[in-house]
This record gives sequence, C-alpha cells and structure tokens, in this order.
Amino acid sequence: MKLSQLFGQTLRDTPSEADVASHQLLARAGFIRQLGAGIFSYLHLAKRSMSKIENILRQEMDAIGGQEISMPVIHPADLWKETGRWYQVGSEMGRFKDKSGHDMVLAMTHEEVVADLVRREVQSYKQLPRLIYHIQTKWRDDQRPRAGLIRVREFTMKDSYSLDADWDGLDKQYRAHYQAYFNIFHRCGLPVIAVQSDVGMTLAPALRSGASAGVGGKLAHEFMYLTPIGEDTLLLCDECGYTANRQVARFKKPSAPQEKPKPIEKVATPDAHTIEELANFLGVPKFKTAKAVFFMAQIPEGQETVEKFIFAIVRGDMELNETKLANAIGAKELRPATEGEIKVVGAEPGFASPIGISHLPLAGDGPGVRVIVDDIIPKSPNLVAGANEEGYHLLNVNYGRDYSASIVADIAAADEGAACPACGSAMRAARGVEVGNIFQLGTRYSDALGCFFVDKDKQRKPVIMGSYGIGVGRLLSCIAEKHHDEHGLIWPVTVTPYAVHLVLLRGKGDSRSEEIAESLYRELQAAEIEVLYDDRDESPGVKFNDADLIGCPIRITVSERALSAGGVEVKLRHKAEKVIVPLKETVARLRSEIAALETGIAAQVIPVEYNVHGN
Repeated sequence: MKLSQLFGQTLRDTPSEADVASHQLLARAGFIRQLGAGIFSYLHLAKRSMSKIENILRQEMDAIGGQEISMPVIHPADLWKETGRWYQVGSEMGRFKDKSGHDMVLAMTHEEVVADLVRREVQSYKQLPRLIYHIQTKWRDDQRPRAGLIRVREFTMKDSYSLDADWDGLDKQYRAHYQAYFNIFHRCGLPVIAVQSDVGMTLAPALRSGASAGVGGKLAHEFMYLTPIGEDTLLLCDECGYTANRQVARFKKPSAPQEKPKPIEKVATPDAHTIEELANFLGVPKFKTAKAVFFMAQIPEGQETVEKFIFAIVRGDMELNETKLANAIGAKELRPATEGEIKVVGAEPGFASPIGISHLPLAGDGPGVRVIVDDIIPKSPNLVAGANEEGYHLLNVNYGRDYSASIVADIAAADEGAACPACGSAMRAARGVEVGNIFQLGTRYSDALGCFFVDKDKQRKPVIMGSYGIGVGRLLSCIAEKHHDEHGLIWPVTVTPYAVHLVLLRGKGDSRSEEIAESLYRELQAAEIEVLYDDRDESPGVKFNDADLIGCPIRITVSERALSAGGVEVKLRHKAEKVIVPLKETVARLRSEIAALETGIAAQVIPVEYNVHGN
C-alpha cells in the first residue's frame, strides 16, 4: 500500500474526546474515526490489524475443535422472551419492531440463537460434544461509553459456544478455552491474568467487555489486562494466587469479639450522620456499628419487572458491594433510593435502623421493605444502629433478636489489604481492563428453550453449554495501550497492519532513490512481505514522525545518503539503532528480522496452569 493512496490521514493534533493513550494514538495514526458516542469507523490500517487478530482467534478456536458459523445480528424477541432475558435486561438492549409489529432485538450476544439451533439440530448424544463460534458485530447501548474502543456500544466479538452431554465434557471444553485464551492474548503481545468473575444475571462487567451479556451460569473467568486506565478493580493474592474481580471477590471477614447480647439502649447522637462521625462520637470502633444503604431495585418476576425497596446492612468497617447485592436479590438494575422514598418506609436517612421496619420476603407482593444483611452481621453482637429518629441511635442491636431479614448473604466489598479467602494473606488491589470472558452456562438456556438429547441409555437430557467471548476492538485498543511510546504506536509483529514501513527521501535532482524505492517496493510485495510505502512528497521529519506514529515494526529508508553509504537504512521501531544493509541483502535481512520478532512472540505462548480462582 502506498501512503499517497491511503484513505485517511495522520493527525497532528489529538481529538478533544480522546482521553487515553490508545484512543489518542489510534485516532492520530489514522486507524479509527469516531462517528458517535461509542460508535467508530475502522479505517484501512485498523482493519488489517483486526483481521490479523480475528485470524489468531480462528486458529486457536479451530485448534480446540471449533467450527466457524455465522448467526444473525437481528433476533426475534420471542427467543429472548423464552429465556426471560427480554424482561431481565435493561435499557442496554436494542429493541425495535419490524414492519409486521413483531418485537425484535439487536444482538448483544447469541446464547438464545445457539440454543434455538441446538434444539433443531441435536437429538442424540452421538452429536455431542460440539464447539461452534462466529465473529460478528454486536450492539449494547451502554450509557457511559469511554476510553475510545475500551468501552463502546457497537463492537465486533468472537463468541464461541460449547455443547456437551455431561459436566465433565463442559469442564474439558472450558479448560481448553482457558488455555486457548492465554494463547490468543500472548500471540497478540498482550499480558493478561485470569480472575474469577461474576456468574450472576447482572450486566455491568459483560456489557463493558464484549464478552457475554449477563449470561448466568456455574463458573466464570475474566481475562484482564492490568492497566491504570482499567475500570475494573481486581483483588490479587501474591501468596496463593487467588484472583477475583472486586465485584465478586470473597475475603475473610474480620470477626467481632463474641459477647452476650445486651439490652438495647437509645442514645442521643446529634450530627452523627456518617459511620465515621458516629464511631468518633461514641468512642467505639467502626466494626461495632451497622451501616444502612438504601436502593430501589428492578427485579424480574415472571414476565414483569417490579420495583422494590431494598434496605441493605453491612458492618460499619466494610463497604457494600452492589454487584453482590444485585446477584443476591436477582435485580437487573439498582438505583439509590431518594430521601423521600426512605422516609416513606419509616426509616430516617442518616439514622436508619431495620428495627421496627416491616420486611417482606423478596418475592412477596405489594409495597414494602426487603431487608438484606451481610453474612457477618449475625455473627457481630451488640452493634450500634440507627433509631429511625433524627439525632438518635440504638446501642446493642442484635440480628435475630431485634430484627430479621429477607436474605442473609455475602454483600460486602473486598478492598486493598482484605484477607485472602484461601490463605488469609493480605490481598492487593489492581486496575484492569477485561479483554475476554468465559462462562460455564450449564443447562440455563437448554432448559429454557428445550434443548434436549437422548443419551446412550435412551434417557432424555438437557445439552450442557458454555459461552466464551473476546471483543476484537477492545483487544486492539489494549494492545495499543500496552505497546507505544511518546512518539507513537509500536505494534507486535503478529498484529501490525504492515510488517515494513518503506520511506522514500527524495533529494534535489535525485531520481535514483525513487527508482530504487519503487523497485524495492515491488520486490517486497513479490516476496510476500507486507509493506507500507511512503511515497509522498513530504519532508523527512513528517515522514519519520508518521512512521513512528503508525508503528510498523521495521522501517526502511531509501535516500541518497543511505545509498552512498552502501545500501538502505533499516531500523526496528522499538530500538534506536540504525544499520545500513546492502540493497541485494534487504529482503533476506527483513525476513530474518521478521522471523526474530515472531520467535519472540511465540516464546510467550506457553502452557498455563488452570486455576479455578484465576491464575
């Protein structure tokens, strides 16, 4: 490709909407252009890199038995209604009606479509196991697209689906994906870790990743690229290897001193609206207090979604984890309750207590309060809680004696320094971007859509499924985030748009350089070496700056000076050194350099120990 003919151009200035390095560089280098919030066009250079990523995906999926298919981007809503996700998924889903008035869905993911295919195609155990995948456009109407391709609304995703006759088969395919995903990311030059992730019906992590939209299931891992720009917080134990997304991370909760329940005592606590103020005023540690948090939750019940008031309680030395809470109650959306809504149920903001509040079972009908307490609360005696009266709290509140709850569950958030649930060591927190996700779905979709087969004993059983996703654009962006310097991108050889950037520097009255550059360009093409040829009539500074910005691994410069020195100038993008290579040795030298770069990437593709808690 000649740069003089390339559609699109490099930019000197950074677009105002670009707030992270990958977005800035991909835009400036002429890879992407933003059409709207979370919607991008991928120009020629980006398309070439994404095609290479997609081919790596295909190779690794094929290697574990995958069969590539193609499924529609438009789905009849009836499928999503059969599984219940039409009612469970919120405004992120793209819904519309066709000309006949039928409800339709813009594909977020394809569990429903796969299950529909399975119930039509699979009748016998002899047709299992199978693994199918496709690479296709998805739409999720994220309210907060950010960071360029990191969080978008329209994206390309590789999603694969395993189909098995038993749980051992699912585990085998799940582990195969676990290794294949490390292979994919390492072949792309991206270091990742695997962390335990959310298997519930909440949508937050999946919607960001281009992985799977609130699919539910038995076991899940996220593959994380660690970077300060990541919006996921991870908890990592360096002692035993436990890793988990903060949304689901467990931890050993510090126990409270055990003592006999004491009588409740009402005390004045003027201006003590926060746990910090309350603990300081009473001179007690925060673990002796109970923290109340209020939400309005959208909870699916059959084909309807009902709004319920949630009164959540965690110990004062801990924070509430909204994902855990949403999973515990099966909510598809949560929002903070307003002061007015809190007072309507008889609670007082800043001084709230579950005592005296009539709670209902979670699935109960009608208005009322659903009280959810963290599982450490019943083990923490004589806590300080609100009195539901401005300026007053209650001492010695005990769960079970003084109040009860709709649900007792782990709803507390793990933070930096929390004790590892496996070994008890202090965990550290890190930020990360999710680049892939794998789920053990089990029979959730098979049961809903009637995907049954007859086993060898003539018994009718549900197909056991797994779902596995990687967002292609997000992966491209993370590679750019990892591989760049102050001058521009530095692409790994496996995903670079072109392996070689050929630069022609014309001197005054110098026709020889142009003739040699044109000849070398044709020679490289004939040798099947991918080459981007800068034949433009621009200054050396502009050409070198653009070469660094675009970031191809190898730069060749044809100039009067280099020819006088005995050949052409060769420079690796990630090194400062330049060498003069005789013209007749150029193709062989480039093949050698490319092979060395490929060998370096291949050395990173190694077996990874499977860890149910991550890696």
